[in-house]
Amino acid sequence: VQLQAYGGGFVQAGGSLRLSCAASGRSFSTYALGWFRQAPGKGREFVAAVNWSGSNTYYADSVKGRFTISRDSAKNTVYLQMNSLEPEDTAVYYCAAGAIFAYRDYYNTRSYEYWGQGTLVTVSS
Repeated sequence: VQLQAYGGGFVQAGGSLRLSCAASGRSFSTYALGWFRQAPGKGREFVAAVNWSGSNTYYADSVKGRFTISRDSAKNTVYLQMNSLEPEDTAVYYCAAGAIFAYRDYYNTRSYEYWGQGTLVTVSS
């Protein structure tokens, strides 16, 4: 079972990036999918999540209105569209999958069973 995140890069403040995370080895159609990030010297923090059906999405306050998470279950892939990027968004971004159904569990790293390797996003001022 593997999650492969890609799409990171270098962008100027105000720009956009789209991250993708492709799953292989099993179907994640019944799993919630999420994105977390970790900036240098900081802990891993929740960014966004989508439930198993794609009907509900969850966002950290810091990215609401700027980031959009979506999933394509047929492709076993989750996306994170990031607009109006700020230098504070600079971090390694990780995708994750977990059998999550309780509202509060989407925000917790320990709720996710599978993790991707991370992709670096750098936003310059």
